[in-house]
Amino acid sequence: MQTIFAATWWFGRIGVEAAYQRWQESKESDSALRLLDAVVEGAAAVERDPQVLSVGYGGLPNRDGEVELDAAVMEGSRLSAGAVAGVRGVLPAIYLARDVMQHTPHLMLVGDGAVRFALQQGYEPQQLLTAESLRRWQEWRRQRTAPKEVSTERSPAEAHDTVGVLGWNAGHLVVACTTSGLAWKMPGRVGDSPIVGAGLYADNEAGAAVCTGVGEEIWRFALASRVVEAMRAGYSAQQACQRSVEFMLRRLPEVAAHQCAVIAIRADGEFGLAATQPERFEAFVCRDGAIERVQASSG
Repeated sequence: MQTIFAATWWFGRIGVEAAYQRWQESKESDSALRLLDAVVEGAAAVERDPQVLSVGYGGLPNRDGEVELDAAVMEGSRLSAGAVAGVRGVLPAIYLARDVMQHTPHLMLVGDGAVRFALQQGYEPQQLLTAESLRRWQEWRRQRTAPKEVSTERSPAEAHDTVGVLGWNAGHLVVACTTSGLAWKMPGRVGDSPIVGAGLYADNEAGAAVCTGVGEEIWRFALASRVVEAMRAGYSAQQACQRSVEFMLRRLPEVAAHQCAVIAIRADGEFGLAATQPERFEAFVCRDGAIERVQASSG
C-alpha cells in the first residue's frame, strides 16, 4: 500500500524526506500511530532548521524581538487534534501540540499555560533566536527610524511561510502545521496555523488539507475545512483546492494582494494544491520515497 507525504514551500522537501525516513525506520505496529509520528517528525525537521526563517528555531521574531511559535496536529480517524499558540522557548512546538492531543483533554494551550505544560512534560527551555534572526530584527528596528532607506530584506508581508505536512496511508490521514508566524507581528498575534478548520483539517471520510500564507485571510474563510468539505461533496483534491481559492477571490477580491495557499490529499490518496498567487507557490510530494516538486497552476 502506497504511503504519501506532502509539504508546503521549498522547505517542504526537508519535511517529506524526514517524514518518509521516520516512516521507514519506525518499529510502531499501529500504522495510524506510525503515520502520526512520521508527519510530526517531518514538521519538526523544518522547525529545527535555522535556514527556515518562518518556522521554529531561527524564525523571525515579533516586534519585541521574541520568537512565538504556533503549531497543531490532527488525525482523521477520530478527529483528534492538539495545538499550541504563542509559545516561547519550546522546540519543537509540533511535539508539544502532539502532547496536548495525547496527554490532555483539551485541543489548545496558549502562552504561559502551554509553556508550563511543556516544562511538566520534560521540555528544556531553549533560545530560539539565532544570530541571523536577531540581526534581521535589529535591522528592521533601525529601518523603522530611517524609513527612506531601501531594504533588501524580506518584508513582513512575505515572511509568513508556514510549513504544513500531510500524510496518507491506506485511507488514514494526518496533518501537521507549525510556524513562527508573521515577522514583526504584535506580541500575542496568532494566525491560522494552529486553528483546526482554518489552518488544517483531517477527516478520513473525506480528506485532509493544510494552509499557508497570510493567516488572517485564511482564517477568515476557514480554508482548510472548506477544502475538506468540498472533497466530501465529491470534488477531486485539485478541484476542491481550486474552487475554495476561487471563492475567496470572488468574495473578497482584495485577497489577491496576499498569498493564501492550500495543499490537500483526498481520502483515496489524490493530491491537489492551489494559491491566490500560484506563480509564487510550490510544494513537495513524496510517494513511497519518490519526491516530486509541484508548482501551483494559474488555471
